[in-house]
Amino acid sequence: MSPSLSALPPAVRAAASGLDRRNFLRICTLAAAAIGLPASAGRAFAEAVAAGRRPSVIWLSFQECTGCTESLLRTTHPALDELILDLISLDYHETLMAASGHLAEEARMASMEENRGKFILVTEGATPLGENGNYCRIGGRTAVDILEEAAEMAGAIIALGSCASFGGLPAAHPNPTGATGTPMVLAGKTVVTIPGCPANPYNFLGTALQYATFGTLPALDELGRPQWAYGRTIHEHCPRRAHFDAGRFAELFGDEGHRQGYCLYKLGCKGPATHANCSVQHFGEVVDAWPIGVGHPCFGCTEQALAFRVPLHATVDIQRPTPPDTYPPLHAEKGEVSPIATGVAGAVVGAVAAGAWMATRKLDEDPDRTGAPGKKAE
Repeated sequence: MSPSLSALPPAVRAAASGLDRRNFLRICTLAAAAIGLPASAGRAFAEAVAAGRRPSVIWLSFQECTGCTESLLRTTHPALDELILDLISLDYHETLMAASGHLAEEARMASMEENRGKFILVTEGATPLGENGNYCRIGGRTAVDILEEAAEMAGAIIALGSCASFGGLPAAHPNPTGATGTPMVLAGKTVVTIPGCPANPYNFLGTALQYATFGTLPALDELGRPQWAYGRTIHEHCPRRAHFDAGRFAELFGDEGHRQGYCLYKLGCKGPATHANCSVQHFGEVVDAWPIGVGHPCFGCTEQALAFRVPLHATVDIQRPTPPDTYPPLHAEKGEVSPIATGVAGAVVGAVAAGAWMATRKLDEDPDRTGAPGKKAE
């Protein structure tokens, strides 16, 4: 967004972008639907923005690749690189803000003081605890100090991406920097985790808008994830589920089953143990823009116990299977008929046939039917 356009009020900025009120309301409604809220919530979002109640967002970046930010900016229907800035007030973000150095840090502190107890704190990336936190320093201060200070002043805290949620790639073994997730640093505080590598931007947008409009956070699971986005496993609503139930699996990348779109479970798909909405909320609004959609197994990036810990092509147990609650064996047993069994079966059939023939002759010579033994019925 150009500096001149970003300085305009939201309504004027929307008009300058060619976005009329009808389309703006439609976008807010879509954002509400993305988090499972009714259309009335979308209207409430739009009214809150029109009234100037955009939530102030302080976005801290630590041990990360900026992938979550890049994903946020690359959504296309609509172009959320502008609409995100219309719906929220992004007051500090190292990658996106014009200021740098001490001016950026002064702007961050000023915004946090002005919006104390109301702003949304977003963390992207893991926080290193090793060597007294010196593996990540910003403005001469450690990431741990910056995070703890901001958390004390924030109204809501969102850990965006797998690294911020539970350490992600920086925390992979042997984890030399002592990297960990925001909830682990801020033990005892409510932290909304939105894991993913990268996280789906709609999951963040919906959570931020709900807090800004209603002052509430979505229902969370035991790991702090919004239930509307992480309440079901990918396996439960995977487009390849029918192949799994039918026992049709890709055995190797590029084999006939893989080309036919068969289930990827045997190639190491973590979908049966991964809670996420990737299969119904694709990235960048591009159909099949997610791992399984392009023919690769799910990596399990939203699960602390799986991502960067379990080998990529290792299979996992099926969690909470939905009907049918059983599934075909991955390696079906193939029976064989031996020559001995064939011979025994032939003998049995022959004995039955001989017995039937003898019974027929006995009936022909039955005295009760003929009146005299040895005489056939007239």
